Amino acid sequence: MRTTNESTSPQRHAQAHAVSESSAHETQPSHAQSPAGDWQTVSEALLLANSGLAAASVSSPRLDAEVLLAHVLGWNRARLYARPEHRLTQAEQEAFLTAVQRRARHEPVPYIVGHREFYRLDFLVDRRVLIPRPETELLVEKALNVAMRQELGKGRPLLADVGTGSGIVAVTLAVNLPLATVYATDTSPDALAVAAANAARHGVASRVQLLLGDLLQPVPERVHIIVANLPYVPQQRLPTLAPDVVEYEPLAALDGGPDGLLPARRLLAQAGEWLLPEGAIVMELDAEQGSDVLALGQHYYPRAQVDLLPDHAGLDRVVSIQT
Repeated sequence: MRTTNESTSPQRHAQAHAVSESSAHETQPSHAQSPAGDWQTVSEALLLANSGLAAASVSSPRLDAEVLLAHVLGWNRARLYARPEHRLTQAEQEAFLTAVQRRARHEPVPYIVGHREFYRLDFLVDRRVLIPRPETELLVEKALNVAMRQELGKGRPLLADVGTGSGIVAVTLAVNLPLATVYATDTSPDALAVAAANAARHGVASRVQLLLGDLLQPVPERVHIIVANLPYVPQQRLPTLAPDVVEYEPLAALDGGPDGLLPARRLLAQAGEWLLPEGAIVMELDAEQGSDVLALGQHYYPRAQVDLLPDHAGLDRVVSIQT
């Protein structure tokens, strides 16, 4: 196996420096900036990318380098380890360098590769929508549990996904509830276009009805379950978010108003009009909002069972309201 020594190769040092410097430059690399013949193997490419991303203060440089190289090569990450001496073509080298330079500017990896896994499904994402977070899987799990346990609609439940964004929640629910109809609303036509692509990608476009409008207003009938992952970041916290978030993701999908609870208040105030008897509301929240959202749920639905559900870190993440 061929070994490398970065300190003995001025050319490789220059290439790593070019990656780390890219965070200060928005222009695309020219042909002259492309890695030369000395950067040819998988192991060398990963070494240099890791060095450049670490210098750019990327939080997980090695992992990101592996994901980006696997994407460029059309491989999975395991194959990178199995074939460390595989030689990259010039086109592959240039594509990888471009991807690494984008990551060095703190562009999120899912936007660079164009997709993200969620609940064992692969979803298309771009800068029109938020990147799916693992904690949102708890929201889906709770909605599925309610639908399956109660056999709502005699096995044909009606659901509304409010603020659908990329459609990950609506599509995942439809995939796992094969007889369900899901109304998915959003105020952004761009987000709904991404959601439509994801519904088609997973074969549920006929059962996920995408509706443009505010909260529940476009939903044409009462439903058994209302699911929502609305903006909940307090406005004063927005500038403190990581560069990966604040510089690339749509802030309108994060901004929850002065205290982060404005969208939640508005939804809970109107949701009762759209719920069928014995229906449920399942909503994601910020970890610091648990007691406030619990109080809101009890205020609007005093006869309902209102519960807070923790995520895997033990933080309040989902409120469940079963009427």
